[in-house]
Amino acid sequence: MEAIVLAGGMGTRLKSVVSEIPKPMAPVGDKPFLAFLLEWLSDSGVATVVLSVGYKWEVIRDHFGVQYRGMSLKYAVEDKPLGTGGAVALALRETTERSLLVVNGDTAFPVDLAELLRTHAESGAGATLALKEMTDFDRYGTIDLSDSGSVNAFREKAPCAKGLINGGIYAMDRAFLERRGLPERFSLEQDVFEKEAGKGALRGVVFGAPFLDIGIPEDYAKAAEFLRTVGLAS
Repeated sequence: MEAIVLAGGMGTRLKSVVSEIPKPMAPVGDKPFLAFLLEWLSDSGVATVVLSVGYKWEVIRDHFGVQYRGMSLKYAVEDKPLGTGGAVALALRETTERSLLVVNGDTAFPVDLAELLRTHAESGAGATLALKEMTDFDRYGTIDLSDSGSVNAFREKAPCAKGLINGGIYAMDRAFLERRGLPERFSLEQDVFEKEAGKGALRGVVFGAPFLDIGIPEDYAKAAEFLRTVGLAS
């Protein structure tokens, strides 16, 4: 398996507790958050990871190098912000497989990646999203999923008693992006996923794994206990 990890975030909302490093390098105990994600990818059978990086990317390279836990690490470096879609498109140049994984570098959602890829291959979709059911939230938009697993629509952020959110992990065919003629800078979520909703090329799979987004100080403070609970940290 090959995976692209989006690790170029500055962590603007974490500046009060973590500064001067890329957001995925925020420390959790004695290791950066990104280390736990890479270890999970290694344990899941991923052989090659392309780290899509930008802000102070040398901090990541100097820490992890080009090999980690038996995986080959490559770096796709943005010399200017490209958005999530542009970052993935740039990183695709460092991959070879027809289908691959895309993982957000600031969230932990330890789903069964083999199941995600298997479902993606069987569905014939261009991209398959790992979804999480949540209750009583207003921080995330929600996804309307059909009974057959097709993504019908994306709903904007609003107070929600119960709904499905995008877990930030995707199985994707490279042709799904390459054939679209997109600009250099674009949002994967807004410019691709939202426009494809309801057309049959976008699927969703709901996983019961716990979910954590370290993007705000309140949730970052929960990271150590969360990672222990889900078995990603001792």
